[in-house]
Amino acid sequence: MHNGSRPRRGRFLVLDACRRLPAGSVEIVNAHIVKSACLAIVAATLAASSAWAEDVKGSRDHPALTRFTGAEIRAYEFKEYDEAVMPDRPITREDEAKGLTLEGKLTRIAYRIDGKKSALEVYRNYQGALQAGGFKTLFECKGDEQCGGDFQSFVLNSGKVSQPGQGDAAFGGKYYAVLARKEAPTGDIYVFLDVMDDNSNNITPVFQQVIETKPMQTGQVKVLDMAAMQKSLAESGRVAVYGVYFDTDKAEVKPESKAALDEMGKLLNANPKLKVYVVGHTDNQGTLAGNLDLSQKRADAVVKALEAGYKIPAARLSARGVASLAPVAANDAEAGRAKNRRVELVAQ
Repeated sequence: MHNGSRPRRGRFLVLDACRRLPAGSVEIVNAHIVKSACLAIVAATLAASSAWAEDVKGSRDHPALTRFTGAEIRAYEFKEYDEAVMPDRPITREDEAKGLTLEGKLTRIAYRIDGKKSALEVYRNYQGALQAGGFKTLFECKGDEQCGGDFQSFVLNSGKVSQPGQGDAAFGGKYYAVLARKEAPTGDIYVFLDVMDDNSNNITPVFQQVIETKPMQTGQVKVLDMAAMQKSLAESGRVAVYGVYFDTDKAEVKPESKAALDEMGKLLNANPKLKVYVVGHTDNQGTLAGNLDLSQKRADAVVKALEAGYKIPAARLSARGVASLAPVAANDAEAGRAKNRRVELVAQ
């Protein structure tokens, strides 16, 4: 991680001293000497300030998201492959805090924006850029009232998100945070931003963490055949089906789901008295309300596919969506989230 430090007050104190030189003083020669020296100091200070304003060596913007106009990079870290925690929920107690743990290509950048740009203005610009870039917001919050009293401490001080010494940190003022995701052929891109007001230093610090995950390996889940489904229903009253596929945040059954639908169709046609709930499950990414709606729509889509493609009477099928309310694994890592994204048949 490259870091930079920049004094905030030096040049302003020198300028103030210049302004206070006595006009029309009897010691006019001495005043001119002092003023000349003062101006030399000011010039040197401004030159140093200009040098400080450069980005830290070896740093650059992430290709997926450019900087706010006028921002400088105060700290930078890049790792070809590492683990990162992305805050995805309010945090009221740092010692109990959890986040979304991901692995992949990791970039951390600490920006500083000088001047009169508010955190809100900067944040709105980032929001627009994320939306225009095809990112979906997974979580966002404003200040302690929405983010939780220990959110900033977790992000900036715990060492689990921003690392020690990575740029500026501001507490007690306004701040805005967002976690967003974009699907890409080479793997999903996750962006976390923490935009802060630091009025005491007249700056707006921005912490940005980006992780690019590798594309999901396919062919790791085998579709249960009709016999295995029937056995699970007989033993536990339910069967989890992992071969039904949807695009992210979509409810259209993908063609790759045919093998799983075929086996469900065989099961239901071989047992004409069997009635089932078709239950949609999601991971915990996004809001509960959004996932409840999505899981219901996905369950509805599976029911329609069984009715249309396998002539299963509608009276034997009932769609239900339960979002992330019945997980079978922890949602902290992708492996667990993949297990939680499923369709289940539950005997009525």
